[in-house]
Amino acid sequence: MSLDTQSYALPVARTVADLRAAIAGWRKAGQKVGLVPTMGALHAGHLSLVDLAKSKVDRAVVSIFVNPTQFAPHEDLDAYPRTEAADAVKLAGKADLIFAPAAAEMYPHGFSTTVSVSGVSQPLEGKFRPTHFAGVATVVSKLLLQAMPDIACFGEKDWQQLQVIRRMVADLDIPVEIIGGPILREADGLAMSSRNVYLSETERKAAGQLNVILRETAAKVAGGAIIPDATREGADRVRALGFDHVDYLDVRDAASLADFPTGRVTAPARILVAAKIGRTRLIDNMPV
Repeated sequence: MSLDTQSYALPVARTVADLRAAIAGWRKAGQKVGLVPTMGALHAGHLSLVDLAKSKVDRAVVSIFVNPTQFAPHEDLDAYPRTEAADAVKLAGKADLIFAPAAAEMYPHGFSTTVSVSGVSQPLEGKFRPTHFAGVATVVSKLLLQAMPDIACFGEKDWQQLQVIRRMVADLDIPVEIIGGPILREADGLAMSSRNVYLSETERKAAGQLNVILRETAAKVAGGAIIPDATREGADRVRALGFDHVDYLDVRDAASLADFPTGRVTAPARILVAAKIGRTRLIDNMPV
């Protein structure tokens, strides 16, 4: 095993073999393991997931890997922030190991397998980013099989992603408990995101109202308003803030992401939005 223990205040595994060797040592000592998959550029939301994992298990691994297969050709793969050294500082004293593989380690020459989850992946994000969830499911399935943790923690901000992962783990009998961590928000309610750094001052002020519109729209639907009417009005309000485009603002079944044919909520529901302002696409959600 050749962990990098010189660069940062906690060890870094660069290969699957080293990751597994470190975890095997913990297992031998009878310790339970949690995994927090990330793409780096860590903020307080990510760190809350590490704290959540450590509250339930003995050891926490944080993966840092900007996964190319979940980005479409026109998306911001090259521009996505890569801040490994700063991330390691934030993880010191919280995580026990960073897993930071190169793309060639995750997708070696000849790699030709894709994990596709139908149904829950198809509406909302799936409509606007049709290749995204196959990339997510593929990399997450690999991370889970590489680490074989007892638990894995994902943020509820990516609500649809969380449901896709839960469906995949259930369907493929992967022996890991998937735990969702609550959304962490800025003082004005904006959901924390690595992409928030792209916002100008004017855009940031407008973005801070997105959660307000979601909350008020959810309240209307919970109070009996017809879903298409309430969400159409909500989307109009988002555009009025200065957002250039609203991909969706809708109320869906919380687990399956199916719509409600009657136009009224008949099961646990979630309101979800994706909207672009300037060059930044923001997503958010909350229970109805």
